Amino acid sequence: MTDFFKAPGKFYRGNLHTHSTRSDGVISPEEVCRRYAAEGYDFIALTDHFVGLFDYPISDTTLYRTDRFTTILGAELHSGAMENGELWHILAVGLPPDFAPSDSPVLTPVPGQETGAEIAQRARDAGAYVAIAHPEWSNLTTADARTITAAHAVEIYNHGCAIAADRPHGFYTLDALLTEGRRLNLCATDDAHFYEPDHFGGWVMVKASANTPDALLEALKAGHSYASTGPELHDIHWEDDQVTVESSAVVTVIVQAQGTAAIAVHGESMTRTAVPLSKFEGKPWLRATVIDRAGKRAWSNPHWRV
Repeated sequence: MTDFFKAPGKFYRGNLHTHSTRSDGVISPEEVCRRYAAEGYDFIALTDHFVGLFDYPISDTTLYRTDRFTTILGAELHSGAMENGELWHILAVGLPPDFAPSDSPVLTPVPGQETGAEIAQRARDAGAYVAIAHPEWSNLTTADARTITAAHAVEIYNHGCAIAADRPHGFYTLDALLTEGRRLNLCATDDAHFYEPDHFGGWVMVKASANTPDALLEALKAGHSYASTGPELHDIHWEDDQVTVESSAVVTVIVQAQGTAAIAVHGESMTRTAVPLSKFEGKPWLRATVIDRAGKRAWSNPHWRV
């Protein structure tokens, strides 16, 4: 999954989780797109809540595409109950506009509706990139997460959940599933609603052949991306005895692995950082985190050694 740093194409910055007045956001789809384009984003997915209360919206944002900004159709899907009795939240980016509604009239579970696993699989079968949304905010158990076998990724940072609830993360869920052998990737998002400062805080950088929905989705599904709240990753060289991370200026680089294994390297304005892998013998997967002086982070997708 790391060869993509040298692959043809370029990195495009995007937000995969966004709401508008089509559901519980407070600005129109057109204004959402305008703001993200004005802030220098290359693409967004408008992912309003796919429930009957909002008429099962998959908004046609094709009207707001330009020669430098594109949109991907999507939705936040809801169906079935998690272990805590609350409704599932599944992020689906790249849905067809005629994706069939579930029996999800409101934002609470109802008897007899599809499970979270079933609607996630249906979305993946329809061509979507599927992510388990905001596990910490949802109080998601590992048993819950284990059922979503259609997922491509786990949302490991959600800016809206950071601002509104101080529950932004999904690392515990991701690492638990990786340890069980699930080859999942990660993403960071805004989950922007625009009624509080929940926007422009978490994003993905996708290495794709072009800034088009098809090319971006292909790259996301292949793991040709990383997640960030600020720093840039320029390259990662995974070797048997060390990993070398090339990045914008950071003060810390950490490599994490299964269990408690982690090694951190600290310094000043580091842009090429070697981390020894002496603690990771027998560990099947590794991932890297970089942290800049402002405390902003970027995260690599997991690297599998076997």
